[in-house]
Amino acid sequence: MSPRQAAPRFRVAAIELLERDVRLRMPFRFGVVTLTESPQAFARARIRLEDGREAEGAAAELLAPKWFDKDPALSNEDNYDQLRVSLGRTREAYLAHEARTAWGHASPGKGLVENYGPALLDRALLDALCRALGVSFYRAVLANLVGAGSFEGMDLGDFFATLKPRVAIAARHTVGLVDPITAADQKTRVGDGLPETLEEVVARYGHRYFKLKVGGDMRADVERLVAIASVLGRIDAPFHVSLDGNEQYEDMQGVAALWAAMKAEPRLRRLVDSVLFIEQPVKRSRALERKVEGIDKPVIIDESDDSLDAFPRAKALGYRGVSSKTCKGLYKSLINRARCAQWGDGYFMSGEDLTIQAGLALQQDTALVSLLGLTHLERNGHHYVNGMAGLPQSEQDAFLAAHPDLYERSHGAVRVKIADGMLSIGSLDCPGYASKAMPDWNTMRGMTWASVS
Repeated sequence: MSPRQAAPRFRVAAIELLERDVRLRMPFRFGVVTLTESPQAFARARIRLEDGREAEGAAAELLAPKWFDKDPALSNEDNYDQLRVSLGRTREAYLAHEARTAWGHASPGKGLVENYGPALLDRALLDALCRALGVSFYRAVLANLVGAGSFEGMDLGDFFATLKPRVAIAARHTVGLVDPITAADQKTRVGDGLPETLEEVVARYGHRYFKLKVGGDMRADVERLVAIASVLGRIDAPFHVSLDGNEQYEDMQGVAALWAAMKAEPRLRRLVDSVLFIEQPVKRSRALERKVEGIDKPVIIDESDDSLDAFPRAKALGYRGVSSKTCKGLYKSLINRARCAQWGDGYFMSGEDLTIQAGLALQQDTALVSLLGLTHLERNGHHYVNGMAGLPQSEQDAFLAAHPDLYERSHGAVRVKIADGMLSIGSLDCPGYASKAMPDWNTMRGMTWASVS
């Protein structure tokens, strides 16, 4: 076995923060907000290696309201500004760093808002490093070119070498709280030719994995799940479901009552049997106060995963898993994956989506989940947004040409291609962080944020 290559050190030469607007074709309700539009943040970073080589990398992420901070006193604009400030502060800190490895540049914060900036900029820097070295994201992690060391008694470099990225992965379709289940649920239609109801989604994409939102009202949740089950029950092949509470339940007793009511409802028998796990049903302020009890399916944390020690604290209370989202940090996901391997006995990760958009954001998150070894992941951005319809034609063409397995052109735009419920992602194994194409920077506005001094 050849000796492991040392992780390159580099300085951050420049970071540009930009954004452009994303409009949804259908409203998406999760938790306390119904989203119809939102800005998308972009980071464009240039690094300089110690041998003088330079390269540019990029990353993107939606500035999503009412997820990172769900304080009802804050407006959507307040939430956007929180995340912009996080990015601005991280930019200043990273520009001040001396030469370090990619892992050494990373600076995970305490709190979802605080970690938003590092999570985005870490991806842009890693993209630049991969391009400077002419290697893929997969190669950079497998060979530990990121420079990870030991952590909680684990040699992370040795663990990374055992990971095996996939060339295809199942897309788990999200059913939001206001999504129509059948045509009878719709008063008006978007009418763009794309699927709108759950019935149409299943017919068009062939999904076998689904994520079902529940809203904290047990009776209403059961009735909506019955309606969903009436559609999913027509699928001949086995299907699989996760339940997402989005912090809508006050305590675990309420969740246990929902689960008991679901099990007692004959019309939900097949759906109940198909449930894989329940995601963050209890408000983050209370989720890690008491043990998980009264539920015979794994329960995982999502919004409560706000620091590096969150997963171990959740584990001590009976939680079995944690979500991976690039908006929470790619290095945190890799650490949590190593923890699952070390703990064994049914601990796992799930791949979740925060209305991730086609292009850099979708590709980088999907590549990460692929490397983690997951077989399915939530994908909802392609359903609520009309693909790349709002982007310049040249940008759409570039991404389609670079990743023809992942995208297709239909209904007047380039969009994610899902066949038999699967995403083909072999083309993400390319120099850089999972993208051969770049967005059109000229179509974006410079990001502004409050004073960060």
